[in-house]
Amino acid sequence: MTAVPEEAASMLRDGGLVAFPTETVYGLGADAFQPAAVRRIFEAKERPANNPLIVHLHARAQLLEVAASVPPVAEDLMGQFWPGPLTLIFPKHPDLPTVVTAGLETVGVRMPRLPLTRRFLAACDTPVPAPSANRSGRPSPTHWRAVAADLDGRIECILQGGRTEAGVESTVVDCTTAPPAVLRPGAISVEAVRECVGRVRVATPDDRTAPRSPGTQHRHYAPAAQVRLVDTPADAVPASTHAYIGLAPPARPEAFGRTHVAADCAAYAHDLFHYFRACDAAGMEIIFAQTVPPAGLGRALNDRLRRAAAR
Repeated sequence: MTAVPEEAASMLRDGGLVAFPTETVYGLGADAFQPAAVRRIFEAKERPANNPLIVHLHARAQLLEVAASVPPVAEDLMGQFWPGPLTLIFPKHPDLPTVVTAGLETVGVRMPRLPLTRRFLAACDTPVPAPSANRSGRPSPTHWRAVAADLDGRIECILQGGRTEAGVESTVVDCTTAPPAVLRPGAISVEAVRECVGRVRVATPDDRTAPRSPGTQHRHYAPAAQVRLVDTPADAVPASTHAYIGLAPPARPEAFGRTHVAADCAAYAHDLFHYFRACDAAGMEIIFAQTVPPAGLGRALNDRLRRAAAR
């Protein structure tokens, strides 16, 4: 069912699961201090139990309910980017149920900036762990209809907020290491993080600290169609069951079943998951996706493309 923020918050406090929009993608939340409700997130999504959740807050005052301490580098990053699409990794508070962190002694935390989300989280009045509101491995939902397609009948409520702004998930920075490490590129660029705190390490897929962040251990973001990465549109093979997405058009767009040319990396990221789902609905078998220069938002976009193409 749909609801206003206060009604949705009441359902969450009663042990229900609520999907809600953020500035990145839709999340699926529960009360952090109701372990049975949190376990239902994993069940509804068919999510591996070793994939930790990101806790969402509406106010900085809630941070010490879930984090044991706040490193100085985290203070700098929060001052610059919160509220916003930046998740920070902290030492876990001993009272936070381990189901939230998948047994890890660290916890990822962020404070969304979308006004509707902030109103909902304030009404919840409890930290809210929330992964993306989709079946595990599927493209992240950027519209409430995508949430309904994946999770209808499995959750209590969808807080409707239209299409999301960024279209890719938050950037994840581990503040428990020196220097801090970007575990997952996202809506805030690595360059912006470096400008704020100086030296920053970018984790590789096989990095030992990567499991502290969701979206790094398992196949993610994949449509039913096979995703094939191409450097240039000329590498895409036209056919009626093939789709194409990129920054430059293919030579024969009319020969593809679907095509989408984005104006820039921000538009590409905004539309990517929505396009993946549209291609599945249209019966496309292969999606050719153009990679982009690996700078700024392009780093996060290439990461999502690479994971979607993994088999």
